[in-house]
Amino acid sequence: MEINRRHFTYGLAAGTLLSSLPAAAQEKRLGYCIVGLGRISMGHFMPACKMSQRSRVTALVSGHPDKAAKMAQEYDVPTKNLYNYDDFDKIAGNPDIDAVYIALPNNMHAEYTIRAANAGKHVLCEKPMATTVKDSQNMIAACKAANKRLMIAYRCQYEPTNLLAIKMIRDGTLGTIQAIESANGFNEKAGEWRLDKKMAGGGPLMDVGIYSLNACRYLIGEEPVKFSAYATVIDQDGRFNTVEENDGWTMRFPSGVVASCNTTYGANMPGFFRVHGSKGMIHMEPAFAYEGIRLKAEIHGQAPVDQSEEEKDPAQFVREADYFAVCVFSNQEPKTNGQEGLRDMQHMEQIYKSAGRTMG
Repeated sequence: MEINRRHFTYGLAAGTLLSSLPAAAQEKRLGYCIVGLGRISMGHFMPACKMSQRSRVTALVSGHPDKAAKMAQEYDVPTKNLYNYDDFDKIAGNPDIDAVYIALPNNMHAEYTIRAANAGKHVLCEKPMATTVKDSQNMIAACKAANKRLMIAYRCQYEPTNLLAIKMIRDGTLGTIQAIESANGFNEKAGEWRLDKKMAGGGPLMDVGIYSLNACRYLIGEEPVKFSAYATVIDQDGRFNTVEENDGWTMRFPSGVVASCNTTYGANMPGFFRVHGSKGMIHMEPAFAYEGIRLKAEIHGQAPVDQSEEEKDPAQFVREADYFAVCVFSNQEPKTNGQEGLRDMQHMEQIYKSAGRTMG
């Protein structure tokens, strides 16, 4: 089965937007202010900006001066563009900063998105969008009032192999979709901020389970209308005093498709999804990793499909950062905008409600 992925990758969408820009704008790189120097920013997003032709790191916000100074030297960020959380609002007067990339604990996403918008900057915010539906709505309102773009960092929605799965489903290659299965999780160590509900908003559902939730939605292009969920704690070792260890849930979609999902902080659970249709099945594993994404498909009457994404980390972050840059320069609404993030927040609220828990 020959499938040409080039026709529906990020490159086509971003390239179309880019070609409509004036020549001077096509050469411009978006200046990102990195808010929060942690694993995902320093290990993935910032190296991506260094590799990018559309993005660059121009400012840093951190509560650790030594770390900020070290990163500033590596990324040629001038001392005047180093901020802490108290003087963050001063970014308003800095023309080097076009947008902020927010890589903070979940409960800080709303505050710094709103402050960034008020400072006149566009926002690329990591997922989950926030810890409550209300905060998510406030983020959208602040960016709208400031006429600034808000994008949630759903990098898998720009990753070619995930886009291949979507295209196969939309083209009817699998026939009528009947069911989806997905899981994602890992064994979280004690002391991590993700185990503090005040900071995280919830357990693994808010962190890695959201990948399965979002995937089910973008794979079939529908919003779930019914949830049944369970949340449990198996390991009584002190890690899970405020958040759940495991979440399992089913979702029914308007078409009748049922998705079954699991996520955990208690075991290594490689991220995957399987989509079952009347003509065959897609299995992606890993589906959500930073590299090595692999798709297998068995379609009745056709040769098996086995395709792997050969890009290496941080290529997915390059694509994500550059897509947002092009959206800003072309004044286009990002595909994974604030409304997309809000929908996941609303669905997770319902999952927690079904499981007898609360979010936030």
